[in-house]
Amino acid sequence: MDVLSDVIGTVRTGRPNAARVAWHSPWGMRFPEVSGVGFQVVLQGSCVLTVEGEPPLHLGVGDIAFLPNGQGHVVSESTGSPVEDLCALLPHGRTGEPAGPVTELVCGPGGAGPRFGSGTAGGAEHGEPACVTLGGSYHTCSARPHPMLAELPRLVHLPARVGARTELGAAVELLGSELARPRPGGDAVVPSLLEMLLVYILRAFIEENRHAASRGWLGVMRDPAVYAAVQAVHRDPAHPWTVAGLGERAGLSRAAFAKRFTALVGLSPLAYVTWWRLTSAGRMLQEDDAPISAVAARVGYSSQFAFANAFKREFGLSPGRYRAGVPVREVPADAPSAG
Repeated sequence: MDVLSDVIGTVRTGRPNAARVAWHSPWGMRFPEVSGVGFQVVLQGSCVLTVEGEPPLHLGVGDIAFLPNGQGHVVSESTGSPVEDLCALLPHGRTGEPAGPVTELVCGPGGAGPRFGSGTAGGAEHGEPACVTLGGSYHTCSARPHPMLAELPRLVHLPARVGARTELGAAVELLGSELARPRPGGDAVVPSLLEMLLVYILRAFIEENRHAASRGWLGVMRDPAVYAAVQAVHRDPAHPWTVAGLGERAGLSRAAFAKRFTALVGLSPLAYVTWWRLTSAGRMLQEDDAPISAVAARVGYSSQFAFANAFKREFGLSPGRYRAGVPVREVPADAPSAG
């Protein structure tokens, strides 16, 4: 896979969530912090999104607010609107999580009510909504955040632009349609659309900030030489990479490549190879039941013993315990800082 696809594939956990919300005046809702990324899109009307420590963000039709670190936030009619707490409104199971996926919410002066399954948010019994939003969250492993996500601003605003980001607009329209009128197959379609939407949001941000970044992962994405080397590692982590070999992929001398790579990524080339191999192994251990020796071979380790030792240094526990679901430590020691 390409680097951006790998960023998403390696950090995702669980099932993404999304809801189409019809807001009726006066309204305001506090959304809790999530372990992952979140977003809000305005489909109709306008609203204000507030994140603690940031100025209020006024959103209109087609505007997207992206929260790379899942910050808690308030969406409201205006900065002075009454605010309810989403957590207090949803039915919860024994674990404290919502009892089921909420695809629709109708919110207004009579309170907010979650709707599960079929129907159209903001139906005739509620009248025409003042605003309709599409919001969601995409859960990631908080103990293994990818540095690309960690580098993004706390709040990313992608304002609507006529004729721009046509793929992103299409993904929003498709997801909104699925949530507004659930049909057979929706349980399969919605997660795929959410993943597509996340890719388009990240792609749009990277493309629009390509000339602003000189360091870090955004810098990697705009540096053809370093990107080519990173791409090669991602495509074939088991290859016996050397600094000279990666420099050849980048079209640079060994010394020039090592200096340039380290300045952008925050790790030496071979340290990054190790980090990526073990990150990939972690995903494999969670997604399939292949023997640990097979996982080790797929990421370039001929010895299961050597793989287990390297994995434990990176994750703080053995591959077997990681596969069994034992929580990993919160801050990986060797995660690339990207400058």
